[in-house]
Amino acid sequence: MTHRLSALLITHNNEKLFSRCLQSVINLADEVIVIDNLSTDRTAATAARFGATFISHKEEDLGRQRAFGLKKVHNDWVLMLDPDEVVSTELKSELRRLLKKKTIRENGFFIPYQNHFLGRKIRFGGENYKIIRLFRKSKAVVEPSLIHEKVTVREGEIGQLNGHLLHFSYRGLRQVFAKFTGYATRLARQKNAQGERSSLWKMTAYPIHMFWSRFVSSHGYRDGFFRLPLDAAFAYLEFLTYFLLFFQPKKKQ
Repeated sequence: MTHRLSALLITHNNEKLFSRCLQSVINLADEVIVIDNLSTDRTAATAARFGATFISHKEEDLGRQRAFGLKKVHNDWVLMLDPDEVVSTELKSELRRLLKKKTIRENGFFIPYQNHFLGRKIRFGGENYKIIRLFRKSKAVVEPSLIHEKVTVREGEIGQLNGHLLHFSYRGLRQVFAKFTGYATRLARQKNAQGERSSLWKMTAYPIHMFWSRFVSSHGYRDGFFRLPLDAAFAYLEFLTYFLLFFQPKKKQ
């Protein structure tokens, strides 16, 4: 290919997840870099099986962990992935065509997501979104964040691809609520650091608004009533975030 591609992942105890992710970038990425936050399972062995470069690095801030990984990448074009994401066949073909171009005028690309809940596709209620996941390393910055790190392309055009990243973030009810409990803990700390305070109103109204917004206002019901527990879990995330924030020590001025 004219342009060489690096795939960058950050992991923590993901041996059961990311075989499919790694398989989906075989014969696409020229290098695969895995930055691991002290896993205790067979994540390292799985990475080695696919020929990925495995680097152990302790860092709680996901944005800083990803930024650390960028420093280890050798190619200018980077595809940023999570272990529960899979490059679809359509996206893989589209990326190959793009990388064969002599000149790429864009410095980054939004990629649409196809999310799944309990193995079934969901398209509504906040699950139809796109994120910058393909970018030039020399033109991008990963911002610090305890949750959901963001890539900013500093200059130039940003395009959009049509093929989807298949996202398997919501695999079971126990897993979803455990995941959101971890999110809430991080979000409470992040909001506290930003100076936000909690209240009984926020603990009551925000969860109700979250559920209504996802399932009703954003037409989540069009996916089917099977997704009700997912939207209830998002309401739980809102409640727990502000419940934990209530007990956070007030940020010193």
